[in-house]
Amino acid sequence: MKYQVLVLDLDGTLTNSEKKITEPTKQALLEIQAEGKTIVLASGRPINGVAPLAKELQMDCFGGYMLSFNGARITRCSTGEIIYNRTIPTEIIRPVWDYVRTVPGLDIISYNDTQILSGIKVNRYVEIESGINSMEIVPVDDFPSALDFPVNKLLVTGDAEILETIMDPLQNQYHGLLNIYRSEPYFLEIMPRNIDKAQSLQKLLNSIGLTADTMICCGDGYNDLSMIEYAGLGVAMENAQPIIKESADFITRSNDEDGILHVINLFMR
Repeated sequence: MKYQVLVLDLDGTLTNSEKKITEPTKQALLEIQAEGKTIVLASGRPINGVAPLAKELQMDCFGGYMLSFNGARITRCSTGEIIYNRTIPTEIIRPVWDYVRTVPGLDIISYNDTQILSGIKVNRYVEIESGINSMEIVPVDDFPSALDFPVNKLLVTGDAEILETIMDPLQNQYHGLLNIYRSEPYFLEIMPRNIDKAQSLQKLLNSIGLTADTMICCGDGYNDLSMIEYAGLGVAMENAQPIIKESADFITRSNDEDGILHVINLFMR
């Protein structure tokens, strides 16, 4: 088969509603890796939220890759080496924080190695992010000062209708400096310039001597759009956002019906 690389979003794609990989899907992923195929986990999650699933799939043995923070960081599973890393300019963090905290109901977060740092007031969407990644939430008084390390991503959390009011102003203010887009209705991703999953996958493919036509990308959310359009075969889950389905080459079963297993059986066996 011509497809050598399988790229998987995590939440709503690889994992089911219980945030678990089902046993049939897991076994199929182990089998195709043993046959020489490469697995890439591509997620908006921080690295600590991706690594346990990579370990479960034995990607350290088979030579897979993790794209965390929507592609701002690429890690080689076999060695732990970071082969690509893009960060947000330090001077931008304070003005973004100052703006977001003028809007009631929002929080802004980032991540150190083990914790989620909350810059305004923890809301239920930050608690969702904490549960997904199994990371402790730590409120901080002076958010920009607390981020005394290279920052791959900021995340603004809040009700969808409130996030809608700030997305355009932020995009206009920081056009050419940041990438700003929704991954879920309640998550607004603030990323380094020109960072999305497709751009980072292109870097990865170049480094391993492959091209996009050898790659299948599977996803369900807004932040998967770029890679689904870029892939040789772009796959939307049945549970995907409408725009993802419209852009995909193929629609598979839902994440609760082993949709990834269905893709493997059709295109990678």
